[in-house]
Amino acid sequence: MFSRNIDNKGRFDESITALVIFTAAGFGFIVSCWLGIGLLAVGVFVTFEALRGWCVLRACGIRTKV
Repeated sequence: MFSRNIDNKGRFDESITALVIFTAAGFGFIVSCWLGIGLLAVGVFVTFEALRGWCVLRACGIRTKV
């Protein structure tokens, strides 16, 4: 469970994605508290994926470019 299924390039891409989502969460809090909390939760999950080297889409059998 949670075995590595992406390489270092994929981990870097996941990290950039997490950074973008955290930025969006900052702006989301301005619009709605619930939107900010939701985006923050997604950002934490994507950060977990990047640190672990695991991608939920690949684990479900969806082919990704990375």
